[in-house]
Amino acid sequence: FQSDVEISLVGGSCKSPVEKFWNGSSAMYILQKATHNEERDSMEESRTDNAVYASEILSKESPGALALSVGRAKQLISLYAMVQNPNMTYLGRSDLVVLPPLWARCDGSDPQHTCWIGAEPLKAGNKVTGLNIYMVSCDGPTADKTRFANLEELKMEHKTRHHSSVVTTKGFAQYELIAAAAIEDTIAESGSKIYVDITWNGVEKILETPPLISVATLNIALESGDPRSPVFQLYRELQFLLALAEGLKTGVTEWPEPSESESALKLVQEFLTDLKKKLDGDYIFGNKNETEKIKCDTAAVDSCIKSIFGERGDLDFTEQLWCKMKSKCVSSYQELIDCFTLVIKSLERGEIQPWIHQGSSSFLSQLIQQSYHGKMGDVSLSDITPIQMLLEIGLEKMKKDYVS
Repeated sequence: FQSDVEISLVGGSCKSPVEKFWNGSSAMYILQKATHNEERDSMEESRTDNAVYASEILSKESPGALALSVGRAKQLISLYAMVQNPNMTYLGRSDLVVLPPLWARCDGSDPQHTCWIGAEPLKAGNKVTGLNIYMVSCDGPTADKTRFANLEELKMEHKTRHHSSVVTTKGFAQYELIAAAAIEDTIAESGSKIYVDITWNGVEKILETPPLISVATLNIALESGDPRSPVFQLYRELQFLLALAEGLKTGVTEWPEPSESESALKLVQEFLTDLKKKLDGDYIFGNKNETEKIKCDTAAVDSCIKSIFGERGDLDFTEQLWCKMKSKCVSSYQELIDCFTLVIKSLERGEIQPWIHQGSSSFLSQLIQQSYHGKMGDVSLSDITPIQMLLEIGLEKMKKDYVS
């Protein structure tokens, strides 16, 4: 297949009857239009020959499935039928392997509004004796409920068509809790998606509400860097640490755009002023109510996750300084130097006497320990020293958060 097509291998665990046109105990292939991303596009641009590349084999269906044109789907079904035909001896295949059924997702662009075309091999033992071709059409969507078929009429139609005296009905519903959406201030689209599949037996009417005895399956697909994630700030913190480490290796540090209105220098200045007031004894502790009001179930889940990945209550001076200077604030090398200059001058003058955790080994922690005795060595905030100092206090905080 060419690179405009994705093929998914779906097993018997598929919950949706819309995707389940076959015997649920076996597997089937689903063909659909490939979803191109920047990485794939760049790879394709680098190819200069006219070779045909294999499609991506997916272990499960992509959240944002795209349909093929009906003509393209018929072409692929024809290729599948040709490969399964035991009389095609010129293909040079000695051992014919019976493939699972193949279904192609269509865009309904033909007059019949075809949404699926399927092919299922008929076999006797290990030999293919024929091929069943299926076509599924769909008129819709529509809000006019009078256009829906009556459930009893559907049962009778099924009995007549399949010569069956018993019809089993199964219901399926899918609810999106978080849908894939465009990321703010970018043209990229987030692949994060959370939805619930609900199944039940004994359907009584079309479009009925799932009964309480239904079986619900929660499906979660999360993409790194999604701003809607409760742990997005942790993700940005890790990205900033990686950028600092990479800067030490290459000599070039990419500073992120600040997302706060206040500069890091102002935040550090206010932080040092508060510490000085505490040391002077004229600091007034405010009675701040930090109780978070949970207004809905989604907020409750976010609150629970944030309580796991939130800040510890025993942050020492260097850890609090990191929180002021991390990726959402520091935006340049010069600003980093200015921040550390403020800290070192405050230590040299004895304006602050911050506490640090026992065992802290960063360069800034050593300077703080020296300040306890009223003597500090000369510090040259040049070259890679400021970046290394910031990286050290960030790594120490992360280790204490999640390792020690």
